[in-house]
Amino acid sequence: MVASDGKMRETDCANTENLFRIIQSIPSPKAEPFKRWLAKVGYERVQEIEDPELATKRTKALYKAKGYSEAWIEKRMRGIAVREELTDEWNKRGVKQDKEYSILTAEISKATFGMIPSEYKAFKNIKQENLRDHMNDLELIFSMLGEASTTEIARNKDAQGFDQNKKVAHTGGKIAGNAREEFI
Repeated sequence: MVASDGKMRETDCANTENLFRIIQSIPSPKAEPFKRWLAKVGYERVQEIEDPELATKRTKALYKAKGYSEAWIEKRMRGIAVREELTDEWNKRGVKQDKEYSILTAEISKATFGMIPSEYKAFKNIKQENLRDHMNDLELIFSMLGEASTTEIARNKDAQGFDQNKKVAHTGGKIAGNAREEFI
């Protein structure tokens, strides 16, 4: 890999899953607290598989611990549901690749906010975090409106495939963009 001095250096790398596996194999007592934490998180994930409502409750608790208001959390949770409904609809309509989902999402965002998500993240000076976690109430509402409009238009026009859904995404985003312009 390229080092900070610009030279190529031989480096060992691991993704998150492999890093956790390495930690699990360490026989040191110093690794035990981390192993217990991994076991706890794994147990919680199994519980969420058995009862998906637990995942929702944990998500709300995490947002609350980060200092978000109850009203914001409810909008964010509703936005997650609206997004899930949209991606399910796209899947039914022949949109399958992650790149296509990204392009369609960018189309909605551009029509709603005048920026694609990466530009919006740069505008808000966000590095790795989720853009929506840095939106205010109105931004969340306009995002939901764009995605909900896109879902309904796709159903009503029976949009099939990527190209038709791209046009629908622009139209749905434009509805939210017009609402946002009217509000400002």
